[in-house]
Amino acid sequence: QVQLVESGGGSVQAGGSLRLSCAASGFPTYRRYCMGWFRQTAPKEREGVASVDSDGRQSVADSVKGRFTISQDNAKRTVYLQMDLLKPEDTATYICAADIPCAWSGGSLRAAPYNYWGQGTQVTVSS
Repeated sequence: QVQLVESGGGSVQAGGSLRLSCAASGFPTYRRYCMGWFRQTAPKEREGVASVDSDGRQSVADSVKGRFTISQDNAKRTVYLQMDLLKPEDTATYICAADIPCAWSGGSLRAAPYNYWGQGTQVTVSS
């Protein structure tokens, strides 16, 4: 059973930083996988923020490029999202997702390929 647990959300002023973590368990280690970070502010659809595959290739949304960095620790099965220069429009629930097995190089920024989802962690950026 694949489980994803996010942590690291909180409240910060504009221009500040936060680091989100997503700890994964139950992965079949012989399968290629992709991990992604999405964000959602009701009633909008989930927006892909960044993704990484098990070979380290990445995809990053234009809206956060240069400010957000995705990384992973394969040994710990943990994916991180370092968020710098945060803006009020970054306020959302950030959700970790896994696509197993993954056919995408760098992962996908679309929600459809992902078959496992975490509960999300709230990020609030004040002006």
